[in-house]
Amino acid sequence: MRAHLRDGTVTARSYRWLRAETNRFANLLRTLGVRRGERVFALTGRVLEHYVAALGTLKNISVFCPLFSAFGPEPLAQRLGRGEAKILVTTERLYRRTVAGLRSRLPTLEHILLLDVDDHPGDGVWSLRALLAEASPEFTVPRTAPDDVALLHFTSGTTGMPKGAIHVHEAAITHFVTGKYVLDLHPDDVYWCTADPGWVTGTSYGIIAPLLHGVPCIVDEGEFDADRWYRTLASDGVSVWYTAPTAIRMLMRASEEPRERYDLRRLRFVASVGEPLNPSAVVWGQRTLGLPIHDNWWQTETGGIMIANYVALEIRPGSMGRPLPGIEAAIVRRSTDGETLELVTEPDREGDLALRAGWPSMFRGYLHDEKRYAACFTGGWYVTGDLARRDADGYFTFVGRADDIIKTAGHMVGPFEVESALMEHPEVPMPYAKQLEIAALPQTATIVDVVRRMVSHG
Repeated sequence: MRAHLRDGTVTARSYRWLRAETNRFANLLRTLGVRRGERVFALTGRVLEHYVAALGTLKNISVFCPLFSAFGPEPLAQRLGRGEAKILVTTERLYRRTVAGLRSRLPTLEHILLLDVDDHPGDGVWSLRALLAEASPEFTVPRTAPDDVALLHFTSGTTGMPKGAIHVHEAAITHFVTGKYVLDLHPDDVYWCTADPGWVTGTSYGIIAPLLHGVPCIVDEGEFDADRWYRTLASDGVSVWYTAPTAIRMLMRASEEPRERYDLRRLRFVASVGEPLNPSAVVWGQRTLGLPIHDNWWQTETGGIMIANYVALEIRPGSMGRPLPGIEAAIVRRSTDGETLELVTEPDREGDLALRAGWPSMFRGYLHDEKRYAACFTGGWYVTGDLARRDADGYFTFVGRADDIIKTAGHMVGPFEVESALMEHPEVPMPYAKQLEIAALPQTATIVDVVRRMVSHG
């Protein structure tokens, strides 16, 4: 692993180091009385200690729950409280800014481990460095059952209490398979996943999938900067790059001609996840990087990639791709009573995207909310809450979230196509276009035509 630190230095760490440090963390959890199934939270950002905490927790058969470092106190209180956190790994700054004032609301939180202090502050707050230095680098991992709970990922819903999606150790099968067939990982690759470790992508494909394949990883502490990102791709010889449409759109707005300034010859595969990838971004990748960008689709609840423009397939810009082997996906419509589903077999018809239940990384529940979990399934299908359509060749295209759609003049209107049209229109000024990207305005042909006319006439 190669870690790019905020001060510009680069630190290399071997698998031997990772094994010893994660063993130390697992031993530390035992010393602190953390048992199988109890939850360890991490609020860290992109740092090596996050990887140590995640893997050490899994070794102890405890449950790892990552948190987004930009969350404020209330979102953290909801997640730590609902998740009955016993341990929190974080930095001194994040602890003082967000968590210190919440302690009275979190009765289960026994220990806070600060990764960047040398002395123990007291009152249940400890120096992680000092505790790890005292722990043994040897640890025997207990036998693990496929359905032992491994991960708890809270969804980022904008309304109501966040949902805690429960995932099990068997999910590693999906992470391995998709790392091989979607990300095309090989032993001689250098891999960089830019996702924040507080989200599911940062765990499934920032930690687990590449390590299952024994592939060296890049860990970058810094925030987005186009020049630094290109320098990292070149200096580290990155060959497989997994990033997000937001980052790609920011690179598209930069004036860089990366192949003229940087040696990107080793870069051979680029994939994107997190939201739909605009067709213009696929074209930009081919023109600017010399590579198309492969979009794919999955959710916190699916635990791993389900539909993809994987390397063996023709890429269709704007499409999520086709389901992976072993994944059965369909477009469905609910009956009026909501008790049964009708499969939509005609091509290019919009409906709910559903997956036949039973893949290894399928979430096994919402924490403390069995009723909500049961409502996700009908007739053996997991109904995703996303609207999509499928063409005659089996390629799926994202339409929008079912709860974000406006029905107007008989059309289902969501954010993706309008956003793409506005990005591509030459008369949309750059600052305004950026605002439109962030706002994720609604879509479809009828609305696109109206917006284009509005823009062209000022």
